[in-house]
Amino acid sequence: MLDTARTGIENHQAMIDERGGQAPLHTSLAIRLIEVCDGYAVFEGMRSADYYNPQGTVHGGWITAILDSALGCAVHTQLEAGKGYTTLELKVNMVRAVSAETGRVAPRGEVVHLGRRTATSEAKLVDGDGKLLAHASCTCLIL
Repeated sequence: MLDTARTGIENHQAMIDERGGQAPLHTSLAIRLIEVCDGYAVFEGMRSADYYNPQGTVHGGWITAILDSALGCAVHTQLEAGKGYTTLELKVNMVRAVSAETGRVAPRGEVVHLGRRTATSEAKLVDGDGKLLAHASCTCLIL
């Protein structure tokens, strides 16, 4: 979990290295952080029928949640020790249906702007072939 003595990127690198463990939400969503650098975060996940809606595809809430993770973590990589963030606004566009047959997906978040009080980021959700499944933008409040 979050160590307030570490910078955001140090906390996320610890999650990848398994020193900090994955966030409980990421375990519930069946995703894991696999890459971070300054202003960038990538997760990886496998969908399952556990996340299906009545239409037989992955629920938009799961897609939104994993994009929000990539968006927020990208912002967090640029924050100093002791600083946090929370999502103020989130916009998601789903462009293809996602199902268990889609295979692995990867939400990739990148910071667009980091200010003193707010930050913005963008993310794309792609499949293993790099095909776009959804994209999102976010405004975060810096705490």
